[in-house]
Amino acid sequence: MNDTALPADVAPRLHAGLLALGLEADALSPRLLAYLALLHRWNGTYNLTAVRDPGEMVTRHLLDSLAMHAFVCDGTLADLGTGPGLPGIPLAIAHPALRVTLVESNGKKARFLREAVRQLGLDNARVAESRAEALAEPAAYDALTARALDTLSGIIEVGGHLLKPGGTLLAMKAVRLDEEIAALPAGWSVDAVHPLQVPGLVGERHLVVVRKPVA
Repeated sequence: MNDTALPADVAPRLHAGLLALGLEADALSPRLLAYLALLHRWNGTYNLTAVRDPGEMVTRHLLDSLAMHAFVCDGTLADLGTGPGLPGIPLAIAHPALRVTLVESNGKKARFLREAVRQLGLDNARVAESRAEALAEPAAYDALTARALDTLSGIIEVGGHLLKPGGTLLAMKAVRLDEEIAALPAGWSVDAVHPLQVPGLVGERHLVVVRKPVA
């Protein structure tokens, strides 16, 4: 599958958005467009995402996922409840040295993820078809991410065991939620709350960086 199945305005929209995020648009666009084309095709049959328009997918899926790229370090990352691979697949494309585990319990979404990883040649990504709380990989990851999975404490409850001591949860939130921050489990602390600028997106986005206690 290639990007010829996408409307003509999608590629320039993605290119401009990547440049606005400070990313290498020429290098990243081909794989991101191939992923988008595959997602768009599968979505017609498997209903992987409620966003149907490819142009909106560029903004609400690809660019929204990549808005956090500057705060992602090389190492290991588990993307909890990744759905069709968001933000895990765009981050794996943008960070070749990042080893990403796409955690998804839904069978049809996991099948799509495996096909996307294969077709895109993403050697730095793997699929774990599992609920986060059932994934038996304790302290295996430098970072976790969750795009719209749960409250901060809820994410930690189901996936905190996957983080190494001192590792970070990178939680994407529509708005800053001080109540969620106040409800963090004992020992967990907020390193920072970064406002994110997503090209073309109306509304707030924040990245909450939460650190797991060392002991």
